[in-house]
Amino acid sequence: MPLVRIELSNNSPEALGPAIGDVVYQAMRDTINVPEHDKFQVITRHAAHELVHPASYLGVVYSPGFVLIQVTLNQGRTTEMKKAFYKRVADDLHGQLGIRREDVFINLVEVAKENWSFGNGEMQYA
Repeated sequence: MPLVRIELSNNSPEALGPAIGDVVYQAMRDTINVPEHDKFQVITRHAAHELVHPASYLGVVYSPGFVLIQVTLNQGRTTEMKKAFYKRVADDLHGQLGIRREDVFINLVEVAKENWSFGNGEMQYA
């Protein structure tokens, strides 16, 4: 069960956030074994001063098109699966939506299964 947060500039077109969400969801399905219909996403647009990042970091130079993607998910994916996910998202966002690969920042947050409730005050995964 991933929860995806997509943070982007409010200067981007309105349709860009949901389109990014679709690309991320398909990449999760194909690379890190996310089941069908498991699509929980929060898309937030920010003024330039609210999406703070350096001009460059670790040799990567960012543009105003910077997109931050944070995925909270259950523990258990291998390093190779994560690498495949990062590459797939950056490649597909570039190829399908014209987003620079350099501007795709991804953070995975792994949690134990008992840290989720999908409703009714229940712990469905424990």
